[in-house]
Amino acid sequence: MKQQLLKFGTIGTAAAAVHLGVVALLVPLGLQPLLANIIGFVSAFNVSYIGHRFWTFNNRATLTHSRAITRFWAIAATSFAINELLFFLFLHYTTLPYLVALFLVLILVTPITFLLSRAWAFR
Repeated sequence: MKQQLLKFGTIGTAAAAVHLGVVALLVPLGLQPLLANIIGFVSAFNVSYIGHRFWTFNNRATLTHSRAITRFWAIAATSFAINELLFFLFLHYTTLPYLVALFLVLILVTPITFLLSRAWAFR
């Protein structure tokens, strides 16, 4: 479990970097943070799925790609809905800069993604 958590953190950090990077590029170009967040999430999804499927949970022999990606997408979409709601709340009810708010949101949502991925998506 400890090694799996470390792998999850490594892949999650890479995916979060893509997500934050995309948002950091798009907002200065005039895109609203909440819309940029959607594009950042979609951009980071493949990093997350491929990394977790083939490294973190590494159970290709027992789970088909179509089943794994469908389950992981369901988890990711649910986590993203929570992400977008929290991001909205931070943007509208705090004075945090949008990147700090998004960083905090990504940290808050991560445990949900890990637990559901471990228990369901990659089983």
